[in-house]
Amino acid sequence: MKLPGGLGHLTYCLNIHPTQSWADMRAALDGPVARVRAAVCPDADFAVGLRVSAQALSELDDPENRRAFRQVMARHGYRGVTVNGFPYGPFHGTRVKEEVYQPDWRSAERVRYTTALADLMAEIAPEGETVSLSTVPGTFKPLAAGAETAMADNYLKAVAHLVGLQQRTGVTVALAIEPEPACFLETIPETVAFLRDHLFSDAAAARLAEMTGLGRDAAARALPRHLGLCYDVCHAAVEYEDPAASIAALREVGIPIHKLQLSAALRVQRMGQAQRDALAAFNEPTYLHQVIRRTPEGLKAHVDLSEALALGDATDGEEWRVHFHVPVFVDDLGPFGSTRDFLDEILAMHRSDPISPHLEIETYTWDVLPPALRSATVDEDIVKEMRWVLERLQP
Repeated sequence: MKLPGGLGHLTYCLNIHPTQSWADMRAALDGPVARVRAAVCPDADFAVGLRVSAQALSELDDPENRRAFRQVMARHGYRGVTVNGFPYGPFHGTRVKEEVYQPDWRSAERVRYTTALADLMAEIAPEGETVSLSTVPGTFKPLAAGAETAMADNYLKAVAHLVGLQQRTGVTVALAIEPEPACFLETIPETVAFLRDHLFSDAAAARLAEMTGLGRDAAARALPRHLGLCYDVCHAAVEYEDPAASIAALREVGIPIHKLQLSAALRVQRMGQAQRDALAAFNEPTYLHQVIRRTPEGLKAHVDLSEALALGDATDGEEWRVHFHVPVFVDDLGPFGSTRDFLDEILAMHRSDPISPHLEIETYTWDVLPPALRSATVDEDIVKEMRWVLERLQP
């Protein structure tokens, strides 16, 4: 929905629903998404945060399916302002873990998928619209060594396509790189350094000019228009970022935040046996749940929750932050809490000085949450989340 006071659009990410096929997407758009819209935004266009897998994207190459998609969007009054182009393959009901990053930005297939997704979004968006497309932060960290230049060039190839797409359609698609724990880009300092040195540099502007035919100055201006960040609040909190300092660091070097994902992680303030026992309910086999422990020797990272829990009572007394998206309206989880205070600070900052044009709630873990944290239906919890955010954005 369009927020008053220049605060942008608020939506939620459809990756909370099964959206592997076009039929899955249609069922979500006709079902739970329509019910959420009726509850929170019945009288105006409703921004949707689409998720289109590679399979669904291929199925939407069929002209009849493409036409049906446009009709569904129009019939419900949906506005496609953002799309999650991060997960390429299956995202529900199967082991995802580190496979979620594949194919990554080392590969031509990631470029093809991203540009085809941009083409679809430009087709459904009104002329003059700006659409954000969130994507993988390079690759899974263990695979990144020596691939920095290749990944940067693939990002630039995608940006070159977006430049041409804007010229043809009048729609601006902005690629939004999403830092995440255990990835090539996980912290804001790492991200600033990579974008400054490889993507917003004079050499990058020259490369983009070569690929697009733009002049060097025009290419330099096009880079931040079509490239920037998806700032996931859960990820930043897991990394122990400082909310205000991290946003200021991005602004200082001119890196735009094209999408702000509103999410909260698990936070254990002081680890003990009760906390370990309760965390076992979150140790599930579908998604990676990266852990960063605050220890007397500094921050220690683990790729998954099972790895950290295996340390047993050697971690007693530590603070843990766990990459497990929990509903934003929940703060008290018994033996531990969430990083909702981080999200509260980000929302207060956005209210006074907008951070991004697109705000997207992203609690994709509904199916794997412990039952006590779920309402009867997923759309009931989405409505609660949207109302919670709206309350905090009131002047």
